[in-house]
Formats: sequence, structure tokens, C-alpha cells
Amino acid sequence: MAGAREMRLRMRSVRNITQVTRALEAVSASKVRQAQVAVLGARAYSDRAAAILESLANQPGDVRALHPLLEERPVANIGILLITSDRGLAGAYNLNMVRAATKFWREQTVPVRWITVGNKGRELMARAGANIVSEFSSFRRSPTFAEISPVARTLLNDFLAGTVDAVYVASTDFINTMKLHPAISRLLPMTLDKPAENSAERSGAKQEYIFEPSAAELLNEILPRFVMVQVFQATLEAQASEHSARMVAMRNATDNAMEISASQQLAYNKARQLAITSDLLDIAGGVEALSKAAA
Repeated sequence: MAGAREMRLRMRSVRNITQVTRALEAVSASKVRQAQVAVLGARAYSDRAAAILESLANQPGDVRALHPLLEERPVANIGILLITSDRGLAGAYNLNMVRAATKFWREQTVPVRWITVGNKGRELMARAGANIVSEFSSFRRSPTFAEISPVARTLLNDFLAGTVDAVYVASTDFINTMKLHPAISRLLPMTLDKPAENSAERSGAKQEYIFEPSAAELLNEILPRFVMVQVFQATLEAQASEHSARMVAMRNATDNAMEISASQQLAYNKARQLAITSDLLDIAGGVEALSKAAA
């Protein structure tokens, strides 16, 4: 059994760890609230943009022929944007996302080019032998649309140049604090005939648009920006998920540390009681020996 001094050092270490995990939990809880507000705000904009694109798909004529971002073509190469975090201490957040992305990668029959946001995902995919062509650091604070634009622009340039024929986004959807869902969705070519959750068609109101100056020119402005909106939304979802996962992980770590501290305190008390009892027995034995000698 460990000595009393060693047990006291262990208890002090556990108490220090508990203070750290509590502080990290409090910081993550604050960041979760901020990230959740940003996610909900961006979702409204993204959903409305998706509804407008769905309405465009219902216009007379073939809208897909008006812009290359809508063009379906034979897939010879795939690009995947993987969004993870720079830091750990977030439970299985990064690992679950990388596992889902790796599973999707192994199912493909064509070469895959990777663009990563976050050091954790980049390191894990590099070990797996992935072809990483671009990498970005994740964002310590809530990202702005301008900060996300270079990531989206890289995806757009690869698709428009024919380097890849399909682009997917691998990120974690924020459902609630306890439920995070690693998801992989197709970004390019854009799909216009997929019903949006709050689309005009669902509400029974179809709108027919008159384009001025032309549909092609308007789509040339709208579609690249909508791609950026989707990447921005995915980044916000991933960041909210990261902070939520870290908050839960630190809460569990704090609970475990408190349990360990309680068990160590009990073991320390038992060791002290055993040592005191042993000392008392030695004293009693010495007194009895002195009494017999005096007699």
C-alpha cells in the first residue's frame, strides 16, 4: 500500500485536475451558448436560400444548363472538406467525424482529394494516407463569413477547373448539447430538386420569377455565394458541436476526478487509522512490558 505522503500527493494532483476540468467546462459552456446563437441565426438564412434555389428549379426550362455549378458530370475525382478542431479534450468528437469520413472514403471507387479544417482531422487523415491538398486551421472564436470564404473558394475553384467532379462536406451537425451527428453531404454539383424543410412548395405557394438582366447572370452571382453560405453553416455547426463535446467531456472528467478523490480520501483515512492503531498497540505493548519488568 502507498505511504501517507504519496497518497497526499495523489490527492493534491487530483484536486488540481478537478479545478482545471471545471474551468474548461465553464469556458466551453459559455462558448456553446454563443455558438448555438450563431448556428440558429445562420440556419434561417441557409434554409431561406435553399427554398429560393428550389423555386428556381421549378421555373420553366432547364435551369441546370445555365451554370456549371449545377452540371452533373461523370465522377473521376472527388473532393472532401473535412471539418474538425485544432485542440483535443473534446471526447470522441474528432474521432467520430474522422471515422465517418474514412468509411465514406473507403467506399469510393475514384481518387479522393482532401481539404481539411482543423489540425486533429489533418493529422489523423495524414496517418491514414489521405491525399491532403489544402489545409486550414480551425477557428478559436466564432468565424466570420470573410474568414470562411477562402475555404469555400478553394472548393469552387477545384470544381470549376474540373480538378474534381463532386465535392462533399464532412462535418458534425449540432442537434443539441447531448446529441451530435457526424454527417457527410454533397455540396457540388448543387442539387436543386431536393425539397427544403421550409420551402415555398411545401407551404403550397409556388412563385415564378422574372430574371433581370438574365437567369445566367443572376445565377452566376447567387450560386457561388450560396456555396459559401453552406460551408459557413457547416463550420458553425462543427464549432458548436466541438464546444458542446468539450463541455460534456470536461463535466465527465470532473465527476470522475471527484470520485477518485473521494476513494483516495477514504483509503488515506483507513491508512491513517491503521497507523494510529498500530502505534497505540506498540505503546500498550511497551507499557505492559515495563510493568512486567518492574514486577
